[in-house]
Amino acid sequence: MNLRQIEVFRAVMSAGSITGAARLLHVSQPGVSRLVRHLELQLGVALFERRNGRLFATPEARALQVEVDKVYRGVRHVQDVAQHLRFGAHATLRVLSSANTALELVPRATARLLARFPDAQVGFEALPTREIVKLLVAEDADLAVSSAPLEHPVLDLREIGQWRLMCALAPGHRLLAAPVFDFDAALRERLVLYSPEAPQSQVIDRWLAERDIVPRRAVEVRSGHAACAMAASGAGVAFVDDLSARTFAPGRLVLVPVPQAPAFPLLAARNTHRPLSTLGQVFLQLLDEEFAALGRPAAG
Repeated sequence: MNLRQIEVFRAVMSAGSITGAARLLHVSQPGVSRLVRHLELQLGVALFERRNGRLFATPEARALQVEVDKVYRGVRHVQDVAQHLRFGAHATLRVLSSANTALELVPRATARLLARFPDAQVGFEALPTREIVKLLVAEDADLAVSSAPLEHPVLDLREIGQWRLMCALAPGHRLLAAPVFDFDAALRERLVLYSPEAPQSQVIDRWLAERDIVPRRAVEVRSGHAACAMAASGAGVAFVDDLSARTFAPGRLVLVPVPQAPAFPLLAARNTHRPLSTLGQVFLQLLDEEFAALGRPAAG
């Protein structure tokens, strides 16, 4: 049975006559009659008994009606989904994020997205870079926001903005007593460092090598927020990204600008084989707006 046959059969069952079905469908009576006869021939069973100009459904017709009603419920659901696609209703979006963009940027954009599309759902995970790449390549996520480089041929990358490193120290640290902050002296302190693959590590290693300083490794962390917490507690001096620094509790940490600190790109990434939905496109726009609205952390 094709959809037109299903539609006509259901109309005849509902109306109880060819004439009534034709009226429901806004078509001619002979057309409905021909289609019903053709359907009976095609199925090889009588669907209706014709007595005194009226139709009486056979048991076969009633059994078929049960299945047809299931199909119609499915069709109505498809129609409802299609009607709401442009508005994001009942749509889902899976977003991945670096740890520092998970603290404020992505949540703020997500909140605005859900305010605009209240029936949408967002799946969100903060993951290491290698896991982000793996899930994007496998098409198990719609997009990602990353403060670290993402490398794979199928990834489409777009720069949202840039982030920089700042020096983070506990309030009252002796280096803060000097009239001019001594950056070289900060590098000679016990340091809160990162895993070798982190972009922060490459910069800090270069600073140390340029000054021929052997690092005093105090703590190794995996995120800027963890580095802030260690520095605030006096475990060591940390060099933290400004995205993490701005979310740390005011008063617990002193932030000092780093002279000529390099800028790093903040990236939005997606799989080129997985086009973004309307929901995803709006989310990217909101990310741009929220990044532009973020105030940078005040230096101590």
